[in-house]
Parts: sequence; C-alpha cells; structure tokens
Amino acid sequence: MIVCGDDGLAHRLAAELRGVYAEQVTLVVPPSGRRVRQPVVGRARAASAALLDRVVNAAVNRTGTSGEPAPTEQVVEAPEITEAVLTEVGADRAAALALVCDDDETNIRAALTARRLNPRVRLVLRLYNRRLGQHIEELLDQTAAVASGDGQGAGLDASTTVLSDADTAAPALAATALVGTSKVVQTEGLVLRAVERQPPRPGEVADPGLCTLALLSATSNDPAGADGSEGSGEHGPHLLPDEAAVAAATGRGTVVLEQVSYSGPSLPAGRGGVPPFASLFSRRLRWSLAGLVACVLALAVGLMIVTGENPLYATYVTLLDLFGINDPAFHESTARQVLQLLSGLVGLLLLPVLLAAVLEALGTFRSASALRKPPRGLGGHVVLLGLGKIGTRVLTRLRELHIPVVCVESDPDARGMATARRLRVPVVLGDVTQEGVLEAAKIHRAHALLALTSADTTNLEASLYARSVRPDLRVVLRLYDDDFATAVYRTLRAAHPFALTRSRSVSHLAAPAFAGAMMGRQILGAIPVERRVLLFAEVDVAGHPQLEGRTVGEAFRAGAWRVLALNTSPPGRRRSEGEGGEEESAPASGLVWDLPPTYVLGAGDRVVLAATRRGLAELLGRRRRERAGA
Repeated sequence: MIVCGDDGLAHRLAAELRGVYAEQVTLVVPPSGRRVRQPVVGRARAASAALLDRVVNAAVNRTGTSGEPAPTEQVVEAPEITEAVLTEVGADRAAALALVCDDDETNIRAALTARRLNPRVRLVLRLYNRRLGQHIEELLDQTAAVASGDGQGAGLDASTTVLSDADTAAPALAATALVGTSKVVQTEGLVLRAVERQPPRPGEVADPGLCTLALLSATSNDPAGADGSEGSGEHGPHLLPDEAAVAAATGRGTVVLEQVSYSGPSLPAGRGGVPPFASLFSRRLRWSLAGLVACVLALAVGLMIVTGENPLYATYVTLLDLFGINDPAFHESTARQVLQLLSGLVGLLLLPVLLAAVLEALGTFRSASALRKPPRGLGGHVVLLGLGKIGTRVLTRLRELHIPVVCVESDPDARGMATARRLRVPVVLGDVTQEGVLEAAKIHRAHALLALTSADTTNLEASLYARSVRPDLRVVLRLYDDDFATAVYRTLRAAHPFALTRSRSVSHLAAPAFAGAMMGRQILGAIPVERRVLLFAEVDVAGHPQLEGRTVGEAFRAGAWRVLALNTSPPGRRRSEGEGGEEESAPASGLVWDLPPTYVLGAGDRVVLAATRRGLAELLGRRRRERAGA
C-alpha cells in the first residue's frame, strides 16, 4: 500500500492500514523543509514529528506476538509525485495507491501517471471538486479496462475511488450540531440516520428501531473510548451487540437505526424575491423622509388657512412651490409669500434626501444576492465558525436539513463565501477571537456552536468564550490533535456536566473510509459512536464464506458486522453531485431493508453492512489470504 501526502489524513490512513488491516505501507511525504505545518497544540505532535524524521527512508520491521512479521512502514521523501518517484516506491507492483495531498491537481496528475504505470493498481483519490472527481473516476476506470482488453486481465481488481474528507465528515458534524445525539451518513442517494436513545425507565419497553447499532457507555459522562481505540471495556461503547446483550444491558443508552433510505429534495437555493419596503432605506433616512412629509403637510394646512382653498388644492399648490414650478406670488398676501418661500426651502432639503433614498434602494437590491446580516430576533440557530472546505460542506448539510445558520468568517474571499451568498445565509465578517463578533452572530440565542476553523486554538478560544456567554450551549469543536481533543472533551464535560460538548477530528472520521476504499470496498459512510467509528460498506457476497450461503441471521457476528440491506440496483449506478453540493440526479434507491433473518445470501447478491473497523478488516483479510493461497 502506498500513501502520498503529509497531513493528518495521510498519517492516520497509514496507521489505519498498518494497525487494522496489517498491510505494508510506504508513505511518500515532501522534504522536511516543505512539509505543510498543521495546527499543533502541546509537545506530543512535535515529538511524533521528530520520531518520524528519524525513520525517514528506513523500513522498520517488528515481530508480532503471533510470530508473523508485523506490517512494515517505509517513509520516502520526494518534492513532487513524479513517475520516477512512483517507480521507486513500487507503484508498478503495488496493490493500492492513495493520493491524499491537499491539492486536487497534484492528486489528479499523480493518478494519471500511476494508472499508466500499473493498470491493475487500486487508486483512491482525495478530491474536493466532486463533479470533476466523478469524471476522473470514470476516465481512470475506463483506462484500466482498456489496458486489460487483451484478455489477460480477466481477474483485474483495479478500481478508482474518489473521496473527500470534507464530505465524509460533514454529515456527522452537521448532525452533532443539530441534535447532538444523532448521526447521519449521506452518500450516493443513501441516508442512514442513527439516533442515541436514553436508557429506558423501569417498566418501560425500549424501542429498538430497525436495529440496534451500539450500546453506549455505562455512564453518560464516562469518556471511555475517547482515544478512538477499537477495544471496548466493560463500561465502554459496545458496537453491533446481539439481542442477548441488548436485553441484558441496564442503564445504558443505545444507538438505533431510525431511517435508512432517503431521496429527498435537492438543496434549497434560498428565498429570493424583492426585499420588504422597510429594508430599502435606513432608519435615519426614513426619519428624514417622515420629517419632510410632515413639513409639507404643515405648509399645505397653512396655505389652506391663508387662502381658504380646499385641502386637495392647497396640497397641490404647496407641491408646486416645493418643486419650484409655480409662479412667484408677487401680488399675493405676505403670508402667502412666506409660505411659498418656506416651500422652496423644504424643496431644497428634499432633493438630497431623495437622492440618498435612490442610492440606498439600489444598494439594497444589489446586495440582495450578497452577504446577509443576522436578522433581528433570530434564535435557535447554529453558529458556524469557518467557511473552508469542511465548513462549506457542513453548511450545505445544515441547509439541506432547513436549519437556520449564521456563519462567521474572517476572510471575505474564503472558499465558502460563494455558497453562503447563493444560499442567502447570514455571514458575520470578523475574527472570532475579537469581542463583539460572536455577539453579532447572536450566540446568546443560538442552539449550537460549530467551531470548524483550521486552527485548534481559535476553535477552543471561541468555544470557551461561547461557554461563558451560554453555559448550556451545545458546542462541537474540530480539533486536529487527537490527544488535545480528548483532553478538551473531558475537561469541558467535567466543567459543564449539563451541557453537550463534542470534539471531532476530520481525519479520524475520514481515514476508515479511505482505508476501506484501498482494500477494495465501497465505504458508504462512517458514524461516530462516542470516539469510535462504525462503518457502512457495500460488499459483494461472492467469495466471502462468512456471508455466502448463509442466512442473514447466521451472517451476523456480534461486535464485528451486521447485514442491513440488500442492494438490487445495477453496479456502478451513482448519484451525481455538482461542485456546490446540488444534486443533479438522484436515482431511486434499490436497497431492500426488510430482509428476513431466514433470507439466504447468494453469490450474486450485494449487501450493505454495518461493521467495526476490525470486523471489516477481518472480512477483507480472510478473502485476501484465500486469494493468495489459490
């Protein structure tokens, strides 16, 4: 396995392949002077970096307790991912290659080169542009098919999978901010909704939903499993329990599957139309116009008293004097002449007010598609900090759920500003660490705070300040450093036991999906259960003795995997999405969710599984060893 990249996702992916799937990994990173420095808090990350530098260009072989050699990692430095570099690291004989650099163009160029070097290699690309990613995926798969057209590649296991760490993590982040205890996986026309439910009261029957995915920690404040390990202790979360374990569990909440398929409407484009009349003019301008109208009425009443004319005629003459188009009152009474002079003076004052009104109205119409300010009286919304790659995807998911959002961004040219304008989402421009910025986003009336900037310290500072304003505010932090995230999670839960605090690592959520794709399985999504991850994958039954020829009930292995649905749609049918997240076509789902336990899985079936990382690794590893033996 070859992994190219030097951010948190690349290192976590390499660790996932070694620790979970027991694969030999070659990690290609830029030279030390050109590596991208990620936000770092504390000395743990610096120590890890120093350790990495000591093993550069050296294969570290260890022997496991079973007597078999443990997986090998080799770290290679290269300024660019060229053909020579790929040849040096063995891309021509590799089983899979992951290109997870932060630049889409770099990943695409390397993928085209790798496919030419080795048509059989399984490619996994990290691309933010999903529409381009779909075309690249089809192109690379077609190239592999053409290369095997001579009949020698009948068993070709090459495939191309384009993933985005932002898309993988966005549903979980959005769901955490929305309800705090719900997890949603949404990909390729499929939505899985998992809901945490509190322990049933004495005499109360718990609703199991469609199936029970996990048993939560024994105590609500127990941070067991916060380190993200797969092992679960007595009081830690228990993934995919059987019916006996669910029945025997007392005082433990559950994660149940509540909704499993969805083909809802596309992303709302936001409400357009003409803004209300009151919003066309500022308050000062409205008061100025009101004062001038009062002056005109007063002059009309005075003219009616002086001349004895009816009110309509007196108003008409006053307006003529106001605009300077009436004859001078040379032979009129002194009172009439004074009124005419006053009307002319009011007319001079009216001209700049009318000009200001026209300019303000034009500015209001021009900014109708620009950034909006948080409306007065807004409450129950989500405050989203940061409109980068992750923040933009989360914003899209929240608007799909029709959740009111107020964004805070310091860079007016940030990636997600165009999406915020298109969706007409209020945006506050400013540094979240400065006073008054979160207040402008109505943080005191917000439902939740999503801190998704690229700096750990900024997210932490904003969260702590929001806690001082609203101690019971639901807070979700994006933290890069896992050790730091665990420490923050435990401290905030201890300091605010009645508030909901969640710390999420994007690389922690995305790495299992990338690793599963490198192993040749389509990972539909990942749902975090506390600090552990439950994977949803689509698997062909053929070649898996744990599935083929067994009933759905017999194929279930507690704590490892569980068959959820049968996919009857043709292979390769995918949902197409545009760059901005709009759905261009959403084919009807071919998933059958009400499979009876007695249904026998055949070789031609494809099923959707819920699995732990180790369970999926065992399922894939056994098939790989059988192929090697054959």
